[in-house]
Amino acid sequence: MEKKWWKESVVYQIYPKSFKDSNGDGVGDIRGIIQKLDYLKELGVNVLWISPMLESPQDDNGYDISDYRRIYKEYGTMDDYEELLSEAHKRDIRILMDLVVNHTSDEHNWFVESRKSKDNPYRDYYIWKDPVNGKEPNNWGGVFGGSAWEYDPQTQMYYMHLFSKKQPDLNWENEKVRQEVYDMMKFWCDKGIDGFRMDVISMISKDQSFPDGEMNNSLYGDFGPYCVHGPRIHEFLQEMNREVLSKYDIMTVGETSGVTIEEAQKYAGESRNELNMVFQFEHVENGSGDYGKWTTEKYDFKEFKRTMLKWQEELQGKAWNSLFLGNHDQPRSVSRFGNDNPAYRETSAKMLATCLHMMQGTPYVYQGEELGMTNVYFDKLEDYRDIESINFFTEFTESGLMTPEYMMKCLMLRSRDNARTPMQWDDSAQAGFTDGAPWIKVNTNYKEINAAQQLEDPNSIFHYYQKLIRLRKEKDIIVYGGFETLYRDDEQILAYIRRQAQEKLLTVCNFSDKNAEMEIPEEFKGAECLITNLDRTVFEGKIVLKPYEAFVLYKK
Repeated sequence: MEKKWWKESVVYQIYPKSFKDSNGDGVGDIRGIIQKLDYLKELGVNVLWISPMLESPQDDNGYDISDYRRIYKEYGTMDDYEELLSEAHKRDIRILMDLVVNHTSDEHNWFVESRKSKDNPYRDYYIWKDPVNGKEPNNWGGVFGGSAWEYDPQTQMYYMHLFSKKQPDLNWENEKVRQEVYDMMKFWCDKGIDGFRMDVISMISKDQSFPDGEMNNSLYGDFGPYCVHGPRIHEFLQEMNREVLSKYDIMTVGETSGVTIEEAQKYAGESRNELNMVFQFEHVENGSGDYGKWTTEKYDFKEFKRTMLKWQEELQGKAWNSLFLGNHDQPRSVSRFGNDNPAYRETSAKMLATCLHMMQGTPYVYQGEELGMTNVYFDKLEDYRDIESINFFTEFTESGLMTPEYMMKCLMLRSRDNARTPMQWDDSAQAGFTDGAPWIKVNTNYKEINAAQQLEDPNSIFHYYQKLIRLRKEKDIIVYGGFETLYRDDEQILAYIRRQAQEKLLTVCNFSDKNAEMEIPEEFKGAECLITNLDRTVFEGKIVLKPYEAFVLYKK
């Protein structure tokens, strides 16, 4: 297997709005990130993926870009960004930019021009359609609720937006659009960035017949079969690779919801000349109900385990995995897959980290995950800021699909705002995030869960992550070793072996709040324990695992 720096890296995702505010306006910023680079260096991560920091009206917190070459004024200036690059590189930390090119903001100059007239030179930069029987061109619904089409009275046509109506989709069929994107990517690569996380990149190619979608219990038709992994997606990405990616030593990861193993091999296969790896979402879509993620159902461990193991086994030797449990679009991982009850929060957070970081692939740590930050559980709609949460609350309650009480419970468990509350730095006012009023409320548990307290405690979740990250750097087998599953059908334990030449590694995780029994394989007799989240001295024969216990054994 070919060795690459991005395979050996651990990525830390920063949501800039909520990371660290340096000037007291309640919004995180670039200077705040610079202030915390030493913290990140101490943790041991060596790549930062920073969610969008470009000029934007912030309809979707920066995923609606109005100028691809300017820094959003509340985050700072281009000088600040260049200083961030320089200071990160001094600490051997690379920077990934969030590339958002499925859509722009409706305030981007291209769209401002596009909507002026049908013969404007920019008209074809976006997807415009005539009404059908006086209504939308088809029945597709948007990701944030409502129709995927917006009527524009000026030219009496509809434009397409798979997300918010302020996020019109670019027309990738237009060669000029593609060239604009590639030129912009080169602009940033020449500034010295180290790669791209590509937002909803699997959606850039659309079926040009734009047929109606299946309703699937929804108020609108499903655009998925016609816009996700569309007909020209691999052609476009190979062109992007030829024009830009192959010319720089950078890392690329594509957000590809709905991706299958077979499709992932096309996006990220070593000989495909597209991307280095993709984010698949099968494991985090676990537990979805009739209305997608809006449910109070807990995740199904057996299904989760089957998915995690499948991606390890079936991509092995064919494409590279990205490993994550949380990000800016997901609830907090310890609340979702662990147990955020104070009795188990710390143990289960360490267990989840062990399970993930010992797998083959590049691990991603979402800000605060290394502290075991939890869901915020807002119980009032006015505390939410996320466009998706607010839109669906309105749509589902007004249509009678859900009662307001039930929908609030869904938001408490599944809203994206759970991951977006301010980073908990210390136990001072506003968790040390800001001297002002934060743009979204701080989780009330910041006095118990914060970075300052964990840096002081050698047994904290932070120091446990630090050790896991250090082990990846010390043991080649963790990055490049083969993968095989143990206890495939066990209802509590997820266990696997990694092998490389004469070395072997056994990872065991109890995902339940009950004791679990297992037999340690004979070949690990006398093995060294590399890391464990609970005090244990016996790792041989039949053992009883405590709730959320995890350990890793190594033998040469």
